[in-house]
Amino acid sequence: MPFACRAGKHPYFGEGMVRPLVIAHRGGAGLWPENTLYAFQRAAAMGVDVLETDMRSTADGVLVLIHDPTVDRTTDGSGPVNRLTLSQLKALDAGYRWSGDGGGSFPFRGQGITVPTVAEVFSAFPAMRINIDIKQARPSLTERLCRTILDFGMAERVMVASFDSRILRGFRRLCPMVATSAGRSEVRLFYALSLLSPRAAWIPSGCYALQVPVSWKGLPVVTRRFLSSARLRNLEVHAWTVNSGLQMQRLLRLGVDGIVTDYPDRFLALLRHAPEPPYQRS
Repeated sequence: MPFACRAGKHPYFGEGMVRPLVIAHRGGAGLWPENTLYAFQRAAAMGVDVLETDMRSTADGVLVLIHDPTVDRTTDGSGPVNRLTLSQLKALDAGYRWSGDGGGSFPFRGQGITVPTVAEVFSAFPAMRINIDIKQARPSLTERLCRTILDFGMAERVMVASFDSRILRGFRRLCPMVATSAGRSEVRLFYALSLLSPRAAWIPSGCYALQVPVSWKGLPVVTRRFLSSARLRNLEVHAWTVNSGLQMQRLLRLGVDGIVTDYPDRFLALLRHAPEPPYQRS
């Protein structure tokens, strides 16, 4: 496939001058139990643009949305996700450990909140944009994910991400019609080349976005130079995970294309009072 990094040309992004994307990290992990239908429903009703989530598989091969390799941090169970069947996973309380006051209370315990499957989320949100971060390398999930995306007609509504660039390269080969973001090694190369010259920065075909931290090990990542390099390649830049209102304001002034946040309510409130960004996606 020829070089085709065209943010704004893939249907996932839309066209024209629009405000930066409000990307609800794990459905809004600061507001509700992360990566649950409960969180996704409320984030969608709030008006976010994208539901961001993480994907693994169960022992019986079902694609499920959960961040950690184990269920210990977010449920009342314990053990690796890939050692539990879907039935066993569904028996766990995915709202059990969420607390908005540092452990003083646990308002979502016993509310029937469970770990969702990819199919359940696609069925519930056929019109929402969904950012899926593949967390599991072995066994590979790329073929199953591609098939599920196509079966549900979500090729224009899903962007696939992963820290592991090898996972993304495999997914791009199997599913070239679905947008992907850059993997960690791809971002590092892009960043290094952008320091030499904005025009030197390179990214593989099929990649439409750079989803990056604001800084990494003390080095600023989201800078005017980095954004300029991305613009020249028609790449979107999404900054993560941004929860400070002051940081959101700074990134808006820089002109980022999206912000990944645990508190989408804060970013939405800020956007209601912010001027239109001085750039176009298309």
